[in-house]
Amino acid sequence: MRSRILAMGAAVMLLAACTPAPKEATKIADPGTEVSGTVELWHFFTDREAAAIDTVIKDFTASHPKITVNVKSGQDDGKVTQAIGAGTGPDVGLSYSTDIVGKFCSSGAWVDLNQYIQRDKVDLAKLNATTRQYTEFDGKRCAMPFLADAYGLFYNKDMFAKAGIAGPPKTLDELTEDAKKLTVKNADGTLKTVGFLPLSDFYENSAAHLAPMVGAKWLTDDGKSAIGADPAWKTLLTWQKQLVDFYGYANLVKFKASLGDEFSADNAFQKGQVAINIDAEFRLAFLADQAPKLQYGVAPLPTSDPARYGGGYVTGNILGISKNAKNPEAAWELIKYLTTDDKAIAKLAELIKNVPTTTATLADPKLTGDPNFKVFLDIFANPNSSTTPPSKSGPAYQETFGQFLTEWQSGKVKDLDAGLADADKKVNGVMQLGG
Repeated sequence: MRSRILAMGAAVMLLAACTPAPKEATKIADPGTEVSGTVELWHFFTDREAAAIDTVIKDFTASHPKITVNVKSGQDDGKVTQAIGAGTGPDVGLSYSTDIVGKFCSSGAWVDLNQYIQRDKVDLAKLNATTRQYTEFDGKRCAMPFLADAYGLFYNKDMFAKAGIAGPPKTLDELTEDAKKLTVKNADGTLKTVGFLPLSDFYENSAAHLAPMVGAKWLTDDGKSAIGADPAWKTLLTWQKQLVDFYGYANLVKFKASLGDEFSADNAFQKGQVAINIDAEFRLAFLADQAPKLQYGVAPLPTSDPARYGGGYVTGNILGISKNAKNPEAAWELIKYLTTDDKAIAKLAELIKNVPTTTATLADPKLTGDPNFKVFLDIFANPNSSTTPPSKSGPAYQETFGQFLTEWQSGKVKDLDAGLADADKKVNGVMQLGG
């Protein structure tokens, strides 16, 4: 989520300032050594989701009676990073951002898990391919995937029926057409209901989440910006700006300012103020809790090329062992349980309503039985889905491009080609600083 990406940027800068050079790998125990002691887990979940974590931790301690787990909830990445930089912090950190992996791996803030994986013969092929991609960097696997998010389209069925639209859009052109049909204006010309709100700073509309719609590439194989050279970005931004101009930028800004917070009961989609919205599977739980009467449907993201339809943006939560861990063996035992035990993963996925990360749990009948949730399971497994690549600069390259998008959608950038070329240079600049 964009708010999390921005918060993560500050955490990355703090980590760069506070984390010393990586230490030598910690000597691990021999195979079959019995693990015991206390392990401290920090995570960012709260309320209903934190309770779900507690439930599965109880299962872990029941099967590992010699290990005690102390859980500290509500700890965002900034707090975890600050604690690691200060030489304290948890044994195990649970992060909401895959964008931190490059920085954590390269700085040594989280230890390389390959030594444990090889010793315990963990079969990484049982993990979804995309999650394997976003949990390692530069040959180091300093993280393991803990549930995932898949982004798709939510649409209001009642509003679609009223506008005479049979089903969700599958192409960008169809999305534009439907957005216009679903838009209602007040007598004074201001926006009453918006079919699709195209501003890049609205809810989940970040460039990362939209990029799979056109197959846009962030980085080249040698880790430099691909934004200026990849024509898919021009396709995406041209489409977005045309829809912004249809509404009028000032009208959209005024309308957006009147909308409720994304994670409150006043969410604009839940209130029927926006007919089509990009969001992830976790929205299903919010809808059940906050808007149970809303008639809605879900679908993959529309695309510029019909051949790519079915995919979306994939990201997730990650677990790692802090370089300051007091009990790294118990920490690894906990991580291994939470990320490779199919029963535990399926239970977490069902309780939190996040996508599971092993191939076996993706076929779990309890999860596939919900037709709306299954749409996101299918998006997650679709080969056309993609994620943001890890970088030593963390999410800085996305934030830098996001600043350009704000200027572009407001009309301040007149020449898109020149603007993308300039954004390319700025992104490369932050990438070099991050390294």
